[in-house]
Amino acid sequence: MRRTTAIINARVFDGEQVIHGRTVTIDGAGIAAVGGSVPPHASVVDAGGGTLMPGLIDSHTHTDLDGLRLALRFGVTTELEMMGHWTPEERRAVDKRDDVADLRTAGMGITPPGGHPSEYGPPDEDGSQSDTPDTPHGRGDDGPPGHFAFPFCSTPQETVKMIEQQVGQGCDYVKIMIEDGTVVGHPGLPMITGEVLATAVKEAHRHGKLAIAHATTASAALRAVRAGVDGLGHVFLDGPHTPDIVSEIAAAGTFVIPTLTVASSAMGHTGAEFAADQRVRDKLGKQWLEALRASMNVYPEGDLDAVLGTVAALHAAGVDILAGTDVSEPVPAFGGMAHGASVHHELQLLVAAGLTPVQALRAATSTPARRFGLSDRGRITVGARADLLLVDGDPTTTISDTLSILAVWRRGVHQTPLA
Repeated sequence: MRRTTAIINARVFDGEQVIHGRTVTIDGAGIAAVGGSVPPHASVVDAGGGTLMPGLIDSHTHTDLDGLRLALRFGVTTELEMMGHWTPEERRAVDKRDDVADLRTAGMGITPPGGHPSEYGPPDEDGSQSDTPDTPHGRGDDGPPGHFAFPFCSTPQETVKMIEQQVGQGCDYVKIMIEDGTVVGHPGLPMITGEVLATAVKEAHRHGKLAIAHATTASAALRAVRAGVDGLGHVFLDGPHTPDIVSEIAAAGTFVIPTLTVASSAMGHTGAEFAADQRVRDKLGKQWLEALRASMNVYPEGDLDAVLGTVAALHAAGVDILAGTDVSEPVPAFGGMAHGASVHHELQLLVAAGLTPVQALRAATSTPARRFGLSDRGRITVGARADLLLVDGDPTTTISDTLSILAVWRRGVHQTPLA
């Protein structure tokens, strides 16, 4: 039976700006009207002057079903996973559910033998990846589950074959690792060759997929941009920006997912202050709270203010900035983040970097939807999916108001509030 719901008396942020209409009508899984009168027989939700916005998009995660469920609790209706192992059957199961966030995934990434992220879980003697207790499906450390042999690419031929396999498994985009270990606590990691990098980008595009690069240093970011990647999965952390590197990224049209939450964690800053917010604390269990209060602390010599300055310069140069967290699993080694919650922290950090609250909200709604070709979400417009977040207050002026969650809809299904 189709459900019709009219949300009235709302300040509507449509993914780009606040609009004049204060009523949004949901019919089934989609948005039927923006503005206008309340349809007969519709259920009415009075927003009481709160702000209605598109469901948030986390553009960099490593996730499992529990992560997707937790994300939705915080109004994150889509997670873009940047490395993980999901079978087509598991993907179809997620697609049928409305009690978890929607999922897009890169599948397994392109990396050389012994390259990142294999340092987090060395292969066993039989060639399979080591598993650890409390590791959920999808392994938040970028690695695959314990029974899955890590795929390496040392030649263009192997790269072609792997991307074909990943596309066959239903990957939505291609992830490429360019990591020497400098800022992840494992200096000296093997680096991808130029031939493999060029092949990976070419093959991703041949299959109609975006090529997203993991690059955490300025030199790696330049390699990625010059190879023609579509997006950078992180902002570089190893030093301040220069006008030349900002200009080159902007001229290439490359988008950037800064992942400021993980950058902060890598530099030893915990999420304890953020976790102390009752709106965060009340929605997280003990394990996730302990993880959020911790930090990775693998690059304590880093300068977070310099990273914020880089994001400000990129944004000023016209580079598309997307909100992403690199959240993974609830263990202190990957601390400082939690699914769903950390998107709100990322928005606060983007504002600290100099974006306005409206610009930060775009980074978690319309901008990732546009750059990843998700034309059915990220905006409040007729025909879009009814993935919606209603909050108390006005996050277009006070960004932390995104945490004052009143209601969440995923594909038109209202989520029961969870304390």
